[in-house]
Amino acid sequence: MKARAFAPAKINLSLHITGQRADGYHLIDSIVAFADVGDIVTVETGKGAGLSVTGPAAQGVPADESNLVCRIARAFWPDADVHIQLEKHLPSASGIGGGSADAAACFRAMSKLFPCAAAADVTSELLQIGADVPMCVSGKPARVGGVGEILDPIDALASLPAVLVNPGIPVSTPAVFAALECRSNAAMGVLPDDMSDPASVADWLSRQRNDMQQAAIAQVPQISAVLDHIASTSGCAFSRMSGSGATCFGIYPAPADAKAAALQLAAERPDWWVCFAVLGSPRPKRMLS
Repeated sequence: MKARAFAPAKINLSLHITGQRADGYHLIDSIVAFADVGDIVTVETGKGAGLSVTGPAAQGVPADESNLVCRIARAFWPDADVHIQLEKHLPSASGIGGGSADAAACFRAMSKLFPCAAAADVTSELLQIGADVPMCVSGKPARVGGVGEILDPIDALASLPAVLVNPGIPVSTPAVFAALECRSNAAMGVLPDDMSDPASVADWLSRQRNDMQQAAIAQVPQISAVLDHIASTSGCAFSRMSGSGATCFGIYPAPADAKAAALQLAAERPDWWVCFAVLGSPRPKRMLS
Protein backbone atom coordinates (compact mmCIF):
# COMPACT_ATOMS: atom_id res chain seq x y z
CA MET A 1 0.00 0.00 0.00
CA LYS A 2 1.12 3.52 -0.76
CA ALA A 3 -0.13 6.99 0.19
CA ARG A 4 1.13 10.43 -0.80
CA ALA A 5 0.55 13.85 0.74
CA PHE A 6 1.50 17.38 -0.22
CA ALA A 7 3.48 19.47 2.29
CA PRO A 8 2.75 23.10 1.36
CA ALA A 9 4.93 25.98 2.50
CA LYS A 10 3.45 27.67 5.57
CA ILE A 11 3.55 31.46 5.41
CA ASN A 12 3.07 33.73 8.41
CA LEU A 13 1.41 36.73 6.77
CA SER A 14 1.67 38.38 10.18
CA LEU A 15 3.27 37.20 13.40
CA HIS A 16 2.74 39.08 16.66
CA ILE A 17 4.51 37.79 19.79
CA THR A 18 2.08 38.56 22.61
CA GLY A 19 3.62 36.84 25.63
CA GLN A 20 5.64 33.96 27.00
CA ARG A 21 4.49 31.05 29.13
CA ALA A 22 6.27 29.82 32.24
CA ASP A 23 7.55 26.83 30.26
CA GLY A 24 9.31 29.15 27.80
CA TYR A 25 6.91 28.78 24.88
CA HIS A 26 5.93 32.05 23.23
CA LEU A 27 2.33 33.12 22.65
CA ILE A 28 1.50 34.26 19.14
CA ASP A 29 -1.22 35.99 17.17
CA SER A 30 -0.65 35.16 13.52
CA ILE A 31 -2.38 34.97 10.17
CA VAL A 32 -1.19 31.80 8.46
CA ALA A 33 -1.75 30.85 4.84
CA PHE A 34 -0.35 28.04 2.73
CA ALA A 35 1.36 28.18 -0.65
CA ASP A 36 0.74 26.08 -3.73
CA VAL A 37 4.39 24.98 -3.64
CA GLY A 38 5.93 22.51 -1.25
CA ASP A 39 7.41 19.09 -0.57
CA ILE A 40 5.91 15.65 -1.20
CA VAL A 41 5.77 12.81 1.31
CA THR A 42 5.15 9.23 0.17
CA VAL A 43 4.56 6.42 2.66
CA GLU A 44 4.70 2.82 1.48
CA THR A 45 4.31 -0.54 3.17
CA GLY A 46 6.13 -3.69 2.16
CA LYS A 47 9.48 -2.03 1.42
CA GLY A 48 10.99 -2.16 4.89
CA ALA A 49 11.22 0.64 7.41
CA GLY A 50 13.33 3.67 6.61
CA LEU A 51 13.52 7.18 5.20
CA SER A 52 14.89 8.40 1.89
CA VAL A 53 15.27 12.09 1.07
CA THR A 54 15.33 13.24 -2.54
CA GLY A 55 14.65 16.42 -4.49
CA PRO A 56 16.51 19.67 -5.26
CA ALA A 57 16.56 20.78 -1.60
CA ALA A 58 17.56 17.40 -0.13
CA GLN A 59 21.11 18.39 0.78
CA GLY A 60 21.60 18.64 4.51
CA VAL A 61 18.18 17.21 5.38
CA PRO A 62 18.58 14.38 7.92
CA ALA A 63 17.56 10.96 6.66
CA ASP A 64 17.40 9.36 10.08
CA GLU A 65 15.13 9.20 13.13
CA SER A 66 15.80 12.86 13.96
CA ASN A 67 13.72 13.94 10.97
CA LEU A 68 10.24 15.08 12.01
CA VAL A 69 8.58 12.72 9.52
CA CYS A 70 10.12 9.78 11.36
CA ARG A 71 9.31 11.25 14.75
CA ILE A 72 5.63 11.70 13.93
CA ALA A 73 5.36 8.25 12.35
CA ARG A 74 6.93 6.59 15.39
CA ALA A 75 4.88 8.67 17.83
CA PHE A 76 1.52 7.68 16.39
CA TRP A 77 2.25 4.36 14.64
CA PRO A 78 5.17 2.82 16.56
CA ASP A 79 4.58 -0.66 15.12
CA ALA A 80 4.08 0.37 11.48
CA ASP A 81 6.67 -1.05 9.09
CA VAL A 82 6.74 1.71 6.48
CA HIS A 83 9.22 3.37 4.18
CA ILE A 84 8.94 7.15 3.95
CA GLN A 85 10.13 9.07 0.91
CA LEU A 86 10.55 12.81 1.40
CA GLU A 87 10.86 14.81 -1.82
CA LYS A 88 12.33 18.17 -0.76
CA HIS A 89 11.67 21.35 -2.71
CA LEU A 90 11.54 23.91 0.10
CA PRO A 91 14.68 25.27 1.80
CA SER A 92 15.26 24.03 5.33
CA ALA A 93 15.37 26.18 8.49
CA SER A 94 13.76 28.97 6.50
CA GLY A 95 10.64 30.11 8.37
CA ILE A 96 8.10 28.49 6.09
CA GLY A 97 7.39 25.39 8.15
CA GLY A 98 9.30 22.92 5.99
CA GLY A 99 9.96 20.35 8.71
CA SER A 100 6.55 20.83 10.32
CA ALA A 101 4.81 20.72 6.94
CA ASP A 102 6.63 17.49 6.12
CA ALA A 103 5.61 15.98 9.47
CA ALA A 104 2.01 17.04 8.88
CA ALA A 105 2.04 15.51 5.39
CA CYS A 106 3.45 12.29 6.81
CA PHE A 107 0.67 12.31 9.41
CA ARG A 108 -1.97 12.69 6.68
CA ALA A 109 -0.40 9.98 4.52
CA MET A 110 -0.09 7.56 7.44
CA SER A 111 -3.70 8.28 8.41
CA LYS A 112 -4.78 7.13 4.95
CA LEU A 113 -3.04 3.79 5.45
CA PHE A 114 -3.92 3.38 9.13
CA PRO A 115 -7.06 5.50 9.65
CA CYS A 116 -8.12 4.12 13.02
CA ALA A 117 -4.85 4.94 14.76
CA ALA A 118 -5.34 8.71 14.62
CA ALA A 119 -9.08 9.20 14.94
CA ALA A 120 -9.20 11.24 18.17
CA ASP A 121 -8.18 14.84 18.85
CA VAL A 122 -4.39 14.68 18.87
CA THR A 123 -3.51 18.39 19.06
CA SER A 124 -1.47 18.07 22.24
CA GLU A 125 0.48 15.14 20.79
CA LEU A 126 1.13 17.06 17.57
CA LEU A 127 2.48 19.98 19.60
CA GLN A 128 5.08 17.62 21.06
CA ILE A 129 6.46 17.19 17.54
CA GLY A 130 6.50 20.93 16.84
CA ALA A 131 4.50 24.08 17.54
CA ASP A 132 3.69 24.53 13.83
CA VAL A 133 2.55 20.95 13.28
CA PRO A 134 -1.15 21.36 14.28
CA MET A 135 -1.66 24.27 11.86
CA CYS A 136 0.17 22.36 9.12
CA VAL A 137 -2.00 19.29 9.69
CA SER A 138 -5.04 21.54 9.25
CA GLY A 139 -3.52 23.01 6.09
CA LYS A 140 -6.09 25.79 5.97
CA PRO A 141 -5.74 29.57 6.36
CA ALA A 142 -6.29 30.55 9.97
CA ARG A 143 -5.71 33.04 12.69
CA VAL A 144 -3.40 31.14 15.01
CA GLY A 145 -3.11 31.76 18.75
CA GLY A 146 -1.68 30.25 21.88
CA VAL A 147 1.62 28.55 21.09
CA GLY A 148 0.18 27.38 17.78
CA GLU A 149 -2.63 25.13 18.93
CA ILE A 150 -5.54 27.61 18.72
CA LEU A 151 -6.79 27.69 15.13
CA ASP A 152 -9.54 30.06 14.04
CA PRO A 153 -10.14 29.15 10.37
CA ILE A 154 -10.43 31.89 7.75
CA ASP A 155 -12.59 30.05 5.24
CA ALA A 156 -12.88 32.84 2.70
CA LEU A 157 -9.32 34.17 2.67
CA ALA A 158 -8.49 35.70 -0.69
CA SER A 159 -5.89 34.04 -2.89
CA LEU A 160 -2.81 36.24 -2.66
CA PRO A 161 -0.22 36.25 -5.48
CA ALA A 162 3.22 36.29 -3.91
CA VAL A 163 6.94 35.93 -4.33
CA LEU A 164 8.94 33.86 -1.83
CA VAL A 165 12.64 34.62 -1.45
CA ASN A 166 15.30 32.97 0.69
CA PRO A 167 18.96 34.09 0.73
CA GLY A 168 20.21 30.56 1.29
CA ILE A 169 21.17 31.06 4.92
CA PRO A 170 19.54 28.86 7.58
CA VAL A 171 18.20 30.60 10.67
CA SER A 172 18.09 29.18 14.19
CA THR A 173 14.60 29.71 15.59
CA PRO A 174 15.78 29.45 19.23
CA ALA A 175 18.46 32.08 18.53
CA VAL A 176 15.89 34.46 17.09
CA PHE A 177 13.55 33.98 20.04
CA ALA A 178 16.46 34.56 22.42
CA ALA A 179 17.27 37.84 20.64
CA LEU A 180 13.75 39.28 20.97
CA GLU A 181 13.78 42.65 22.70
CA CYS A 182 10.09 42.48 23.64
CA ARG A 183 7.95 39.40 24.25
CA SER A 184 4.67 41.12 25.16
CA ASN A 185 3.52 42.96 22.06
CA ALA A 186 0.05 44.04 20.99
CA ALA A 187 -2.21 41.53 19.26
CA MET A 188 -3.59 42.18 15.79
CA GLY A 189 -7.06 43.38 16.65
CA VAL A 190 -10.19 42.75 14.61
CA LEU A 191 -9.83 41.21 11.16
CA PRO A 192 -11.39 42.93 8.13
CA ASP A 193 -15.06 42.18 7.54
CA ASP A 194 -14.31 40.85 4.06
CA MET A 195 -11.26 38.58 4.02
CA SER A 196 -12.11 37.53 0.46
CA ASP A 197 -11.12 40.85 -1.10
CA PRO A 198 -7.40 40.71 -2.01
CA ALA A 199 -6.85 44.48 -1.98
CA SER A 200 -8.40 45.05 1.45
CA VAL A 201 -6.64 42.01 2.91
CA ALA A 202 -3.27 43.18 1.57
CA ASP A 203 -3.88 46.68 2.92
CA TRP A 204 -4.78 45.36 6.36
CA LEU A 205 -1.85 42.95 6.43
CA SER A 206 0.55 45.72 5.45
CA ARG A 207 -0.29 47.43 8.75
CA GLN A 208 0.53 44.32 10.78
CA ARG A 209 4.03 43.05 11.53
CA ASN A 210 6.35 40.15 12.24
CA ASP A 211 7.76 40.72 15.72
CA MET A 212 10.61 38.30 14.99
CA GLN A 213 11.84 40.20 11.95
CA GLN A 214 14.31 42.59 13.59
CA ALA A 215 15.73 39.85 15.82
CA ALA A 216 16.26 37.65 12.75
CA ILE A 217 17.95 40.51 10.87
CA ALA A 218 20.35 40.86 13.80
CA GLN A 219 21.26 37.19 13.28
CA VAL A 220 21.24 37.28 9.45
CA PRO A 221 21.65 40.84 8.10
CA GLN A 222 21.04 39.64 4.54
CA ILE A 223 17.33 39.41 5.39
CA SER A 224 17.16 43.20 5.25
CA ALA A 225 18.49 43.16 1.68
CA VAL A 226 15.94 40.52 0.71
CA LEU A 227 13.09 42.64 2.06
CA ASP A 228 14.38 45.73 0.24
CA HIS A 229 14.76 43.88 -3.06
CA ILE A 230 11.23 42.52 -2.85
CA ALA A 231 9.77 45.91 -1.89
CA SER A 232 11.48 47.53 -4.89
CA THR A 233 9.66 45.37 -7.43
CA SER A 234 6.72 46.82 -9.32
CA GLY A 235 3.32 46.32 -7.69
CA CYS A 236 4.56 45.00 -4.36
CA ALA A 237 1.97 45.86 -1.69
CA PHE A 238 4.39 45.05 1.13
CA SER A 239 7.27 42.73 1.98
CA ARG A 240 7.73 40.81 5.21
CA MET A 241 9.62 37.92 6.73
CA SER A 242 7.79 34.66 7.42
CA GLY A 243 8.19 32.89 10.74
CA SER A 244 11.69 33.17 12.17
CA GLY A 245 13.20 33.62 8.71
CA ALA A 246 15.08 33.82 6.56
CA THR A 247 12.38 33.40 3.89
CA CYS A 248 10.61 36.65 3.03
CA PHE A 249 7.62 37.31 0.83
CA GLY A 250 5.97 40.05 -1.16
CA ILE A 251 2.26 40.35 -1.92
CA TYR A 252 1.07 41.57 -5.34
CA PRO A 253 -2.26 42.62 -6.87
CA ALA A 254 -2.23 39.99 -9.64
CA PRO A 255 -0.37 36.78 -10.55
CA ALA A 256 1.26 38.51 -13.53
CA ASP A 257 2.82 41.09 -11.21
CA ALA A 258 4.16 38.42 -8.87
CA LYS A 259 5.53 36.34 -11.74
CA ALA A 260 7.30 39.38 -13.20
CA ALA A 261 8.77 40.20 -9.80
CA ALA A 262 9.99 36.62 -9.36
CA LEU A 263 11.72 36.71 -12.75
CA GLN A 264 13.33 40.06 -11.91
CA LEU A 265 14.55 38.92 -8.49
CA ALA A 266 15.88 35.62 -9.84
CA ALA A 267 17.82 37.49 -12.52
CA GLU A 268 19.20 40.03 -10.07
CA ARG A 269 20.13 37.48 -7.41
CA PRO A 270 20.69 34.03 -8.92
CA ASP A 271 22.22 32.94 -5.60
CA TRP A 272 18.87 33.33 -3.85
CA TRP A 273 15.97 30.87 -3.83
CA VAL A 274 13.11 32.71 -5.57
CA CYS A 275 9.65 31.30 -6.18
CA PHE A 276 6.31 32.58 -7.46
CA ALA A 277 3.43 31.26 -5.36
CA VAL A 278 -0.24 31.77 -4.65
CA LEU A 279 -1.08 31.92 -0.94
CA GLY A 280 -4.34 30.71 0.56
CA SER A 281 -5.30 27.05 0.53
CA PRO A 282 -2.86 24.81 -1.39
CA ARG A 283 -5.41 23.44 -3.84
CA PRO A 284 -3.28 23.49 -7.01
CA LYS A 285 -0.50 21.43 -5.39
CA ARG A 286 1.97 22.97 -7.86
CA MET A 287 5.43 21.40 -7.62
CA LEU A 288 8.73 23.23 -7.87
CA SER A 289 11.11 22.21 -10.62
